[in-house]
Order: sequence, then structure tokens, then C-alpha cells
Amino acid sequence: MPFDFLKKSKGQPPEPDPVEQPVAEIPTVKAKGIPFDGLTEEWRLVGAMQLEGRLSDALNKRDTIPMADVSWAPIDGSEPFSPAPGLKSIDPYDLIIVLAGEGSLPPLNDDEKAAHRVHKISYDVALEVPPFRVIGTVYLFPGSEPERLLDRATEMFVPVVDAVAYFGDELISGTQVDVFLVNRRYLRGVEQVDRHTGEAPPRLPGG
Repeated sequence: MPFDFLKKSKGQPPEPDPVEQPVAEIPTVKAKGIPFDGLTEEWRLVGAMQLEGRLSDALNKRDTIPMADVSWAPIDGSEPFSPAPGLKSIDPYDLIIVLAGEGSLPPLNDDEKAAHRVHKISYDVALEVPPFRVIGTVYLFPGSEPERLLDRATEMFVPVVDAVAYFGDELISGTQVDVFLVNRRYLRGVEQVDRHTGEAPPRLPGG
């Protein structure tokens, strides 16, 4: 799949009628596979990845991913979701954010969850991945500051937990998921923030 396959210029659906559009509901996926909900520069796609294992592992392999039961809608919410039967695969390079819910990851018990975070430090951050802004928590090894996420790395997607995503001032709907997987190739800015405000914490006197 070419890198710009999912841009509107490559297959734009008909323009909506000049009337108020209802809020697009996330369609139910019936196909078997790993549940998929991803955001590109202009589209939101949902479907089932025809793979086994962890969603993040599949994405970080950077291979084209076979898909089934795909629906898509413009990211600005101007149109409802519609089936995309011709979309049989997705290139991870086209994806900016992938929403990973409980159903897209193998279940972990409490001990396993703790083991994944051992020896790591949590940072509350705002990530600029145009046209989106993601606010959440990243876990990094000691000595690795959040700004280093801008560096090249083996893993293309960084997990952000307890995250929310904004398209301009609009909260991306239906994002009550466990983890956002953010494509570092699109990352343009990293800022440590207060999770409650989404803004940088105020400087202390003398700081």
C-alpha cells in the first residue's frame, strides 16, 4: 500500500449534503481477529486485523497488515462510517494513532502488569502528532527523558496509557480504551504536562 493511500485525494467519498451531520457511531466489527481502531491524517478506520498476538508487536514489525470488515469515516466527523470492502490491508506507516482496548491485547494479571512497569518512570506528557494532540502517561527507563521520544528508535509505536486525543479542540469520540499507540514518525513535539489541565506545570519560585 502506498504511503499516501489513505489521503482523501486518493479516493474521497462524496461530499456530505449541506446539513448538520449526526455524530458518527463506531460500527460493530463482526470479523474475527484483533480489534482495530486507527487514525490517519484524514480518516478513522475500524475493523479486524487478521493476525495473532499483541497489537503493538504487529505494528512495530512495520509489515503490511491484512484486514477484514473495515469501515471508515472522515476524521473531522463530517460523515458517518461507511464500509470499505476494498480495503484489505493497512500499512503501519500510514497510521498516526492506534487505539488499543482490552480486546486487542492478551489479558495480563496484576503481577504481569506490574512487571511491565518495573524499573520504569512515569511521565505525564502531551504529544503533538499533527493533526492530533495526545495527553497521557508514558513509562520510560531511568535516564531516558520524554524528549528522547523524538529520536529514532527500533519501535515505531510508543504506548501512551490513560490517554485522550484531540483533533483541534474536539475530543476524539469513543476513546475509552486502555492504551494509545502513537507513531513516532509523526511526532513533532513532546511536553511534560499536568494531566488534569493538559498544560505545562507552573514553575516554582527560583526554579
